Amino acid sequence: MSTEPISAEFPFESKFLDVKESRMHYIDVGEGGPIVFLHGQPTSSYLWRNVIPHVQPYGRCIAPDLIGMGKSGKPDIDYTFDDQYAYLEALIEKLGLKNITLVIHDWGSGLGLHYAAQHPENVKAIAFMEAMVIPVTWESMPAGYAPVFRMIRAPFIGWLMLSVANLFLVKVVPDMILRKLTKEELAHYKAPYPTIASRKPVRVWPTQLPIDGKPKHIHHKQMAWIKWFSETSIPKLFLHAEPGAILTDKELPYVREAFSHMKEVNIGPGKHFIQEDNPHRIGKEIATWYQDTVSTVTHSEG
Repeated sequence: MSTEPISAEFPFESKFLDVKESRMHYIDVGEGGPIVFLHGQPTSSYLWRNVIPHVQPYGRCIAPDLIGMGKSGKPDIDYTFDDQYAYLEALIEKLGLKNITLVIHDWGSGLGLHYAAQHPENVKAIAFMEAMVIPVTWESMPAGYAPVFRMIRAPFIGWLMLSVANLFLVKVVPDMILRKLTKEELAHYKAPYPTIASRKPVRVWPTQLPIDGKPKHIHHKQMAWIKWFSETSIPKLFLHAEPGAILTDKELPYVREAFSHMKEVNIGPGKHFIQEDNPHRIGKEIATWYQDTVSTVTHSEG
C-alpha cells in the first residue's frame, strides 16, 4: 500500500441538482473533458476523495451520489437497477456532459457500462476496477459469500440483515478493505443510512445482482453491456488489486482476452474497495492514462 497518507476529509464543495422528483448530490471540480466517477454499493462520492485530486488537473471531474445514497435525496421509489439508472442518465443529461470518460466500480460499473452501451456516441474511454464485466454464478462468488448472499436475497432474513442490522456498513465494507478504516471514515459511509427506512437502497441492491442469470432482465442487460465492452475499441484502463474480490487472479485471463485497447495496472494490495487501500496509485494511474491516451481521443465511437 502507498506510504502517502489517506485522508478522511472530503475536500470538495457539495453541489445539488433537481433530478426527476428528487435532488442528486455531486462534486464537480477541474476543467476540460468530463471524467465521471461512479461509486457502487453502499458507498458514495466519498469513495473517490483521495483519487480525484490526482486527476483534477487534467479534466472536469464529476462524482455523483447515486439516488438514495450519499447526500442525494431519498424519493419514494423501489431503488431497482432501472430506477438508479434512470436518475443517473437524467443527471448526465441535465449536466450536458459530452464525450465522457467513465471511472467505474461495483454497481457504478454496471450503471456506467449500461449507459455506455446505450449511448456509445457519448463515452470515449472507460477506467474500471472491481467491475461487473463477468457474469456471476453461485460457484464463482468469493469464498464464504455465496451463503451470505443467499440469506440477504431472502425477503425477511435479508431485511433483518441489511435494513435492521445494517450488515453492509457494519461488516462488509470494513471486511472488504485491507487497512482499518478510521472512525471518521466509517462515519462518513454510515451517515446516509441512520434508520431502517433510509437503508432501502442498500437493501435492494443485492437483490438486483444477476447470479446464475437471475434476475433475468438485469442479466440480459449485463450480457449486453459485456458484449458492447468486448467489441468497442475505445481506450480502457483496468485497475486490479491483490487479492481483489470479484476480479481476482482467476478472472484476469478472461479480462485480458475479452477486452481490447486496454491498459492493465496492478495497483498492489487491496480487496473490493480498493480506493480505500491505494487511492493515490489509482489516481496517478488514471491521470497518466488520461494524459497519454484519452486526451488525444477527440470523439466517441458513435
